[in-house]
Parts: sequence; C-alpha cells; structure tokens
Amino acid sequence: MEPLKLPGPKARALVERDHAVISPSYARGYPFVMSHGLGMEVWDVDGNRFLDFAAGIAVNSTGHSHPRVVKAIQEQAEKFIHISSDFYHQKWIELGERLDQLAPFKEDAISFMTNSGTESVEAAIKLARYNTERTEFIGFLGGFHGRTMGAVTFTASKSSYHKGFYPMMSGVVHAPFPDSYHPILHSHPGEDYGETVVRYIEEQILGRIVPAEDIAGILLEPIQGEGGYIIPPPGFFPALRRLCDKHGILLIVDEVQAGVGRTGKWWSIENFGVEPDIVCTAKGIASGMPLGAMIARKSIVDWPRSSHGNTYGGNPISCAAALATLDLLEEGMMQNAAEVGAYALTALQRVAKKHPCIGQVRGMGLMIGIEFVKDPLTHEEDPRLRDVVVDLAFERGLLLLGCGKSVIRISPPLCITKSQVDEGLVILEEAIRLAENIQYNAA
Repeated sequence: MEPLKLPGPKARALVERDHAVISPSYARGYPFVMSHGLGMEVWDVDGNRFLDFAAGIAVNSTGHSHPRVVKAIQEQAEKFIHISSDFYHQKWIELGERLDQLAPFKEDAISFMTNSGTESVEAAIKLARYNTERTEFIGFLGGFHGRTMGAVTFTASKSSYHKGFYPMMSGVVHAPFPDSYHPILHSHPGEDYGETVVRYIEEQILGRIVPAEDIAGILLEPIQGEGGYIIPPPGFFPALRRLCDKHGILLIVDEVQAGVGRTGKWWSIENFGVEPDIVCTAKGIASGMPLGAMIARKSIVDWPRSSHGNTYGGNPISCAAALATLDLLEEGMMQNAAEVGAYALTALQRVAKKHPCIGQVRGMGLMIGIEFVKDPLTHEEDPRLRDVVVDLAFERGLLLLGCGKSVIRISPPLCITKSQVDEGLVILEEAIRLAENIQYNAA
C-alpha cells in the first residue's frame, strides 16, 4: 500500500499560515487540512481522500454534512440565527422536551443548554454546590472534563493540562478510576475491582480526607475517553450509586464523548444499570454544531433566576441540528452503532491476536480502544509505537486519534458500514505491521 504524499503543497501552505496567527496551545496531531466531507469520507485541500475513524473527536455522530442535518441548519438560518437566552424560541423548547424524554433517569429532567462539554461540566459543578449547599467534589484519575478552570480541575488525564495554571479550583479530590488492565489498588478476595475503588473512596477519601457531609458530587465519565477508552467493571457503578445514596452525594456523569448513541444506547451510563442525578453532554449531540447540555433531575434544579446563564445557550441553529441528529440516531444510527461496533470489536480482536504489541482491545458500540504495550505480560504502555501507527495510518488515508498513554481510539461516525470498517482495518493493520518493523529495525 503506497503512502500518500502528505502534506500536499496546499496543505503545507495553509499549515504555515496557521502557525503565524493561531494559538500554539491547540494540539494538532498531523497536517490534515480539510476541504470537505460526506458521511465517513473526508478530503483534504490537495484532493486526497481519507476514511474518518475519529469523527472530529466523536463529534460528527451522523457523519459529515448529513443532508437532513444540513437542511435543518439551512431552514433555521433563513428564519433567524440568534435571539439570545433572554428570550424564547421553539427549537430550544423542543430540544428540552426531547432531552426530558431521553434522560437516563425516571424523574422529569430540566436542561441547561451550553456551547460545549466543558460548559456543561461547569454548569453541573455550580448546580451541585447550590443544591446541596456543600463545596467539595470527587473526580477520577484519567478523567477528562474540559479546560476551563473548574472543569480542568477535575481533568486528570495529563499533567500538562494543569501545568502553568495553578492554583486550580479548590475542593476536588481524585480517586483511581477502576481500570482493571492497570490496577493500582489491592482487591479483597472475590471483590470486583470496581467495588475495590468504591471501598477506597469510602475508607480512604471519606474516612481520611474529606467528610462525606461536605461532598456535593462525584463527577466522572462512565467510560473514560481521553484517559484511554477505559470501561469500568460491572460492580463499580452499582457500588458508587449506593455510596452516593448513603451520603446524599449527587452522581454526575460526563457523557460528552461516550453519550448520544455512541455505545449503542442513548447514554453510556445505561450500560451499567444505575441512574445518575446530572448528565453532561455535548460533542455528538448536534453533528458538529456547537451545543452541549446539562441535564438534571427536576427536583435538584432549584437555583433561581440569573444564578447561571450564557449568551448563546440554546442557539437556534444548533438546536435545529440537534433535533435532526437525534431523529437520525433514533431511526437507525444508534442501532447501527451497536451492530457495526460489535463487528469492529470482533475484527480488531482478531487483528490483536496477530500482533503482540496490542495488549488489549476493548469497547462498547463505536467507542473502541486499542492499547499498545511493550510487554503483553506486564502491560507496560508503548506510546511511541502508538504514535507511529497513527502517523502511518494518516499517510495511507485513515484518520485516527490517540488517547490515554498508548491507546488508539476508534470513534467513527455512527453511520459507518461494515465494508468501511473492513477498509479502515486493512489500512490500520498495515500501519501496525510497518510500525512493528520500524521498532524492530531501530532495536
């Protein structure tokens, strides 16, 4: 398989222009400069075609420029683009009604619309403090919740997200996330590792650091995204829900990457048999338009007028895109995520058997992680090999993104077909083979 000549001259020129005027804080992986896209396919400015297994970091849930989403955006833009959150409009109300129907708890839901995942998390932090009249929180190592000051305090996937920004928001203690592939706590005989983590929270954090009566909420991703696509053991969430109920703590789930149909269910928390108190969402909810939401049980949304707000909340174009997105997911794309995701997981597990550098393949629906290791027995991560695989795949027409220390995430649009999975995996396995050869020759 011959590599593409990347970056091409147009892409190279645009990257140089970007460097002159755009903040260097953005983490660009490789020089892909997009021209246009349709469904699972994207083209760069030099005319090179790529399969997109990243979906704009799990954002383009219905694929690139789905005709129904485009039509919803165009129709709304012709009516009005903005009116501000000081007034009302129908699409905003309709989206709130839809989220009330889809919320992963039996109680009625109230939504606060935002522009991003980090804003949804900030809203949840403020509501939890207001409602409980408590100030402290528990987050998890490996979690990613955004980069604004409150959200980045919870973020603990990379120390670089904190470097240069101390002091963080006060009042957050981090617990280990139940990563069974890299456990750092000792389990009791017969104890689920998720239960081990909850026992640690109760005995060590609540017992030694922060009194339970001061904890407003526990915030976490049901499946960690940036932290490595880590799925907790089955005992974790039931034990955590019991702990929250025991001490009157709000359970806040960050569904920004794992939610909105990606795991084959509306919300990833629905895979674990518990109901949260607050849900934070964004990314895939509007197929690429900036939109997020904090969705909470009605009984806890007791803050008064003007206690929280934003100018662009409930933007009419974003709400229209979200309603079209939710329709498409409900009409088949969410089921497709479950079916094609299972197909992709099985295929990747077959690939892993041929490559000892792959320590584990894990996932739910179209949220799949491939972890690269130096040693399959010790599970020592191999970030260098992972990075080489990502670059080699790009050079052959496949867009991938890493996460965790040495994981490649497979998070394509939910419209992906089995034949597109097959096409992408041919490129991916070729990239793995070449990366192994490079590593062998370097040694």
